[in-house]
Amino acid sequence: MYKSIDLFAGCGGLTLGLHRAGFKNLLGIEKSPMASETYFHNFVRRLKDGEWAQFLSDNTTPADQAEYGIVVGEIASVLEDKALLERLRVQDVDLVAGGPPCQGFSLAGRRNPEDVRNQLPWQFLEFVEATDPKAVVIENVSGMTQAFKKHGKPSPVMELRDALIETGRGYVVQAVHLNAMHFGVPQHRPRVMLIGIREDIAGLAGIQSQDNIWRSEYDHVPSVLFARRPDLAPRATHFGEDILSVADAISDLSDKGYRKLSNLPQFADDMRTEQVPVETTPVKTVSNHRLRKHADHIATRFRLYQYFRDNGISGKILGIPKDDTLAEIGKRTLITEALGKIKFPIRGGDKTIIANSQEELLDIIMSLGTKKHSQRPLSWTSPSPTIVSLPDDYVHPDRPRTMTVREMARFQSFPDSFEFRSKETTGSHRRRFEVPQYTQVGNAVPPRLGQAVGTVVFDVLERAQKHSRKKAAG
Repeated sequence: MYKSIDLFAGCGGLTLGLHRAGFKNLLGIEKSPMASETYFHNFVRRLKDGEWAQFLSDNTTPADQAEYGIVVGEIASVLEDKALLERLRVQDVDLVAGGPPCQGFSLAGRRNPEDVRNQLPWQFLEFVEATDPKAVVIENVSGMTQAFKKHGKPSPVMELRDALIETGRGYVVQAVHLNAMHFGVPQHRPRVMLIGIREDIAGLAGIQSQDNIWRSEYDHVPSVLFARRPDLAPRATHFGEDILSVADAISDLSDKGYRKLSNLPQFADDMRTEQVPVETTPVKTVSNHRLRKHADHIATRFRLYQYFRDNGISGKILGIPKDDTLAEIGKRTLITEALGKIKFPIRGGDKTIIANSQEELLDIIMSLGTKKHSQRPLSWTSPSPTIVSLPDDYVHPDRPRTMTVREMARFQSFPDSFEFRSKETTGSHRRRFEVPQYTQVGNAVPPRLGQAVGTVVFDVLERAQKHSRKKAAG
């Protein structure tokens, strides 16, 4: 079995994907104790109450923690432990993967040690140089392919690619832009990745890279930029009607738990049955499926959003009551025009009556006015939009509430056996340093996307090993 290390591991979405692709995870490194607790719970052993705090107090150095497969701290702390690095190097690591923040990355910035934004990608590359893996995967948000173009500079990702090419013994690197929904994830989630194979391994496997960024949609509509598919491009599998929807992801989940469905969607069945690496005890209840509580007026607003969605009305209509430039009569006139012809009574997604008359509806909209327009109800027939770290932006397709942690995890392709630890959410002033469950889910690499990338690397390593054996045999 090939061995992997996950840097900036978070709760372990990429680690789980690589595990499914055939990799044995040697180590995860994650600075957040909250995300690390989830990682430990799903990849080391199931935690009991109080065990995590005991683990942290008993194992205070990176070397101590690495014995269990998770280091809770910055990569810098591992880089400072030369004995630990040597211990990792002699284990003949096959893959180092992770998602260092690249917002401020530039090759020129290496000379500026004060540029904090630039340090983490260099630390990632320093770790690669120290451990000499056969393959490297770097993941980041898709915007990193464009960030500096308007200033006439290369994008951070392409500069990072150039740096990886020259790291250690050298790597053959392919940049790819992948949308998770093309790989069996019920979510529109574009991500950019660098997939690198060490030059000696690439030579054995006959692997070459191409300069342009491969996009997963090119497996559906070919691009003139590529005469052939790049050797390191994961093959996309879901397009058109095959793209999974919100219904595929969560239609089997009621407010109370599992529904009994005669035609359970295949994805939902997979999520119910797939297991995490640690040994688990089967449970009948759905973990991390605690409903968010909302005041009555917020629930009414959510029902209005659902009604607006189903009738082609913009949710921004709720911004009109907050327009200080208009008198009340002007606001009511604008709202009436935006609503158009309506048949009463009107109902929310759960069939609860919202209003029985135009006057009642106008009064409700005036009382529920808001400047916040990021909230929107999901549609059963479309994939989820990109999952973020806050629980408040997406409303259930027909229930007057936001999504549970488990529902968000389904959109990411985490199986139900993957249990999220620590508290669910946190206050705004603590978001800079706390990583609660919703943030863990939103920050993760979807496991199915990680598996697709891991499979490409696994196949290359297999091919290289096969050619190496042939060479040795003469």
